[in-house]
Amino acid sequence: MLVSDFDYRLPQELIAQEPLADRAASRLLRVASATGAISDLQFRQFPGLLRAGDLVVFNNTRVFPARLYGRRSGVKAQAVSAGNPASQDLLRGRIEVLLTRQFRQDPNEWECLVRPGRKIGVGERLFFGERDELQAEVIARGEFGERTIRFETTASVPPDNQGRQSLHESSYTNHFFALVERIGHVPLPPYISREDSAGDRERYQTVYARERGSVAAPTAGLHFTPEILAHLRERGIETAEVTLHVGLGTFQPVRVERVEEHALHAEAYSISEEVAKTIRLAQSENRRVIAVGTTTVRTLEFAAQQGQGEVRAGSGEANLFIYPGYKFRVVRALLTNFHLPQSTLMMLVCALGGKQNVLRAYEHAVKERYRFYSYGDCMLVE
Repeated sequence: MLVSDFDYRLPQELIAQEPLADRAASRLLRVASATGAISDLQFRQFPGLLRAGDLVVFNNTRVFPARLYGRRSGVKAQAVSAGNPASQDLLRGRIEVLLTRQFRQDPNEWECLVRPGRKIGVGERLFFGERDELQAEVIARGEFGERTIRFETTASVPPDNQGRQSLHESSYTNHFFALVERIGHVPLPPYISREDSAGDRERYQTVYARERGSVAAPTAGLHFTPEILAHLRERGIETAEVTLHVGLGTFQPVRVERVEEHALHAEAYSISEEVAKTIRLAQSENRRVIAVGTTTVRTLEFAAQQGQGEVRAGSGEANLFIYPGYKFRVVRALLTNFHLPQSTLMMLVCALGGKQNVLRAYEHAVKERYRFYSYGDCMLVE
């Protein structure tokens, strides 16, 4: 299967650069997998499209300001902060680091993307903040700007209740994220051609976000408001939450010609015992499980794969790559935004809705001037 089979043409002006003032004002394109029928609706109609007994599952991950701007060894912090474009000497050494995954075995170590990546080698020291409050060392190098870095801080770390000061204690973790929250930037995708703003800290986040750890929002959830969630409850629609922290596995570009040759990066996930029981009950009663977002799909399907067809509680790292031909064990319908051409997310949607149906729906969305990507409109595939 060729990656090019999942291509489509999109005018640049249809890529949403700003969120709508009202989250629920988005348009919704409904696609019937069985027939290919397409309907143009509004997202506010979503609760009314559900059936009695449906179970809607959300990804409650929370985006943190994972884009850090800093400097390499030997460049003064004041020079980087000044950012004077007229002086190449000032800009030399400035770097951008996107934190993509925190290692479970050592929370000080992160998988990340570095720009410019070509010159950043193992052993290089990196500095962030006007007073170098956050420092790191490159300890491993991968392809396409991927690096593993190990953080430390120069600010004092509060001791725990036993008087210990360790980089591995929760006090350090809290201190680290406090620094990142202060000096980091919202990791808007590269197709949003502007700098992040204060408003993005709230708007590039679902209203039900709880578990910190994502470097990109599960964008299908951006359309929900407290009122829409309340409407679901009023209609007796059951809901549940899982967690998958969005990282390279979600937005990593496909660099091979054949789909089957691509491998996903692993991303941390968690499913509680209560949620696992809720999902198993819905399946046993032949009720639909509707995933909000492709990350929710991958979480549920990976868990079912690990459980020999049954979703079980647990946590770990998911790397399931779903493309046409995949046999879904759990998910029966999907609410999702529109995705980049030739992306793994596009392939997942095609696996559920049928490639021809989905490509036809995308062609319709372009013709009808839908808004695309993270801050854009959505579609319901069922």
